Amino acid sequence: MARTQAFAVVLFTPLMVLFAGQLWSNAAQTTSKSAAAVTRKPPSQKQRDAIALATSAGPASISGKATIIGCGGGSCADMNELAKGPATQLRSGTNDWVCYALKDGPMCLDKQWRKWMEAWMSKNDPKIEGTGIGYMLRGDTGSSNTDPYAMSPTANNQWVIAPPHIMVLYQDQKMLDAYPTDPKSGGPWVMWKGTPYAHVMVPVSPTKAATISVKQ
Repeated sequence: MARTQAFAVVLFTPLMVLFAGQLWSNAAQTTSKSAAAVTRKPPSQKQRDAIALATSAGPASISGKATIIGCGGGSCADMNELAKGPATQLRSGTNDWVCYALKDGPMCLDKQWRKWMEAWMSKNDPKIEGTGIGYMLRGDTGSSNTDPYAMSPTANNQWVIAPPHIMVLYQDQKMLDAYPTDPKSGGPWVMWKGTPYAHVMVPVSPTKAATISVKQ
């Protein structure tokens, strides 16, 4: 009888410890989930507007699952504001794309294009390791066709207002030689030729060519 009682005590004690530990673990998980539910706030209208702007830049099959980046909890004015930072992640994604809420031209970029953007922001040469694709299906409000860092039109910097377009990066920039640099034809052209940031602009709006404006 004493042995039975002793065995019961030996068996019962670890079971109680295990049961108590499981209760504590479940309670901790419940508390953690409850705390997360309390602290996770729904996006503000400013954030929702920025997300809608960013996702409009690319095909829904891509932008709908992309990470969304903006500035200060909303949209950035342009890439210059994005470069100054701090950038804000407005939504996490499940694919390898990032869409940027830029008021002057939202864009969705793949990995190679994000390397390009980082290089442009730091004024370094981009290290492109393959073909890169970027989407700007809302077009943009204008940029120089010759100067990657121009802020406004001048008499000779070919200020281009581009229609909805796709952007293509090549690892070998010699492949750019097959394309013109004139944006007025309505077909593909090379922007920023002769710089480390040169790329192909491919309009997807057949009835609207890019326009060039000159500051008077």
